[in-house]
Amino acid sequence: TANGQVVYSITEETEHGASVGNIAKDLGIDAATLSARKFRMITGSSKQYFNINASTGALSVNEPIDREQLCELKSACLLNYELMLENPLELYRMEFKVLDINDNSPSFPLSEYHINVPEFLPPGARFILPNAQDHDEGTNSVQNYTLSSDEHFHLEMQTHGDGSKYPELVLKKALDREQQVTHRLVLTAKDGGDPPKSGDVPVIVTVLDTNDNAPEFEHSVYRASILENSPSGTLVVQVHATDLDEGPNGEIRYSFSNTTSADLQRMFLIHPQTGEVTVNGVLAIQRPLLEILIEARDNGAFGMSSTAKLLVEITDVNNHGPEITIASLSSPVPEDAIPGTVIALLSILDKDPGKNGKVTCQIPDNLPFQLKPSLENYYSLVTSELLDRELISGYNITIIATDLGSPPITTQKTLWVQISDVNDNPPVFSADTFDVFVEENNPLGAFLYQVSASDPDMGENGRVSYILRNSTVAGNALASLLSVSLANGSIYAKCAFDFEQLRSFYFQVEAKDNGSPALSAAITVNVYISDQNDNAPAILYPTSQNGSVAVEVVPRLADEDYLVTKVVADDEDNAQNAWLSYHLVHSSDSTLFRLGPHSGELRTTRSMRSTDFLKHKVVVVVQDHGDPPLSSTVTVGILLADTLPQALPDFDDSVEPPPLLNATNIYLIVSLACVSCIFVVFLLFLAVVRLCRCQTCCCSGCCCPADEYEKYCYRVHMLPSSHLPLDMLEVTGVGKLTHTYLYRASVGLG
Repeated sequence: TANGQVVYSITEETEHGASVGNIAKDLGIDAATLSARKFRMITGSSKQYFNINASTGALSVNEPIDREQLCELKSACLLNYELMLENPLELYRMEFKVLDINDNSPSFPLSEYHINVPEFLPPGARFILPNAQDHDEGTNSVQNYTLSSDEHFHLEMQTHGDGSKYPELVLKKALDREQQVTHRLVLTAKDGGDPPKSGDVPVIVTVLDTNDNAPEFEHSVYRASILENSPSGTLVVQVHATDLDEGPNGEIRYSFSNTTSADLQRMFLIHPQTGEVTVNGVLAIQRPLLEILIEARDNGAFGMSSTAKLLVEITDVNNHGPEITIASLSSPVPEDAIPGTVIALLSILDKDPGKNGKVTCQIPDNLPFQLKPSLENYYSLVTSELLDRELISGYNITIIATDLGSPPITTQKTLWVQISDVNDNPPVFSADTFDVFVEENNPLGAFLYQVSASDPDMGENGRVSYILRNSTVAGNALASLLSVSLANGSIYAKCAFDFEQLRSFYFQVEAKDNGSPALSAAITVNVYISDQNDNAPAILYPTSQNGSVAVEVVPRLADEDYLVTKVVADDEDNAQNAWLSYHLVHSSDSTLFRLGPHSGELRTTRSMRSTDFLKHKVVVVVQDHGDPPLSSTVTVGILLADTLPQALPDFDDSVEPPPLLNATNIYLIVSLACVSCIFVVFLLFLAVVRLCRCQTCCCSGCCCPADEYEKYCYRVHMLPSSHLPLDMLEVTGVGKLTHTYLYRASVGLG
């Protein structure tokens, strides 16, 4: 392990589940954090050959590796992986060297080979034998060849100009076609594995009787260079071989050797007569140097052949644009992310080699982000400034990658990075204070006002709830007077306000968001209670006790405009609801008293007279100016006296009679006259009865003596009131009379 890179070696075909190592231990990572840090293995391979245990960090084989399938003919087979961890973001490179095992036997391209050998060839004639192919590498590849025993042939190894070896069949004894037309040999290829593996192919040698010269190329190795984007039909090279034979035996046909891979034979064509090698289709291959074997065979009855090697160098052109791959993207990004926070990890590759594969990368300058090179072919997208979601909630970031080819090729990829909200804005009210006006005697639950605060944050961070801050109003807890809707800030009354008890107060409503931690703001609400006419005037003076009438004593000889009393009243309401006026609604003598409508002063309208009644009763109404108006009544008893009596008279049930000649007095006088007449008639009746009895006695001879007559014979007289010795009669009519009428009767002798 070095510089964030760890290298493992593993043999191919290792079974599933086999341990490779412990990535956490090897890289010095806490294995317990692998799962929480969302580890990922990134590879360009289509298969996932390895697994990491999230709990222990153990690295094991997920799928057996076939080195020959994965790396073909490469001498070194490497698998590159990147281990990505988040929180914080880290990237490690892992390299797996796949070691070859001897799991492939040498094989030949054809199931059997035929060689035509003229019978006149002398010993020492050589014939090229096919090369065996072994997909294993190193000592596990083909190491030697053997040939089955034959008296006419033996095997020798030869070396190409590039150092590669190939087998040749060498004639060691002259052939006699008449004795044996066909020789069946077995060519065996062996590798150097332990244990070694081998492959056989039959080699059938047919003895011919013609054409004893093989074609010869001008060069044993041809070299050519073409552009990788060369179109179909482009000439690569023209090979040329000569044959010393004449006629058909000297006519040469060119073809690709059977040992040339099928892929190369599809990419190139060779003209059989001219030897021109041309491009056939797209050069879809990543190797910069291609090796092709070309065979020249004459047209003799027993055609002879020779081979030459064609090395084709593929010159790269800038035909691949940079490929931008998003290895990791953290979106959304919190708006409070500090500058330098890694947002994304980008992999930018260009398949072209050399300068054409080198890439520069950039993003627009007007964004709060920047690209920083990371590992090879990787860039980190990081924040360069502070973010504010309330200003910009997301960014389209265009990644521009340009290679250094000529002309350069540019690739763009756009990332959408969303900015997530954090609770960095408290609720805001539109004003610092609000004034609310409410009438007293409001119903319970009456809506008073709705406060509203805005929060530019989103989601729960921007959802505002409202509460009342704890306080007291006139000694009462605010919660007993008001309530506020948690959701919309509507304020409701929990009791009926009384202007006379509480005219104004203030409180604070707190708006709090649902972020973490929560932010809040407060507003002061001033409540002004407006008055209603809900209080009747209160009579302060004169006052009555136990329901009795208040009594005022006035001198009997009081002058005009004498102040009898002053009605004092108060109204707890306000403004015009408390403006009072005084009205005299009843008086036992309407001509005697008057009431000041604004002052409440009860005064005499004239001087008192001796004939005025001693007791008077007045009723005063005190009325406010509300709508509707309310009033209170007070009854005042007035006693005409020069001194305060020991016991005040009762004013509750008695009322001083009106003047003498009103309707009631006339009725009483008539009643009294009637009673008096009846009494006189009765007296006359008694006198007549007495007289009749006396006359009856005289007629019968029984006369009364003279001195007795006066006792029994009488006259009735209405005497003047100055004669007091007679009986006094008080007559009471309907109701009570304040004066006594005296009737006197005088009885005298007739």
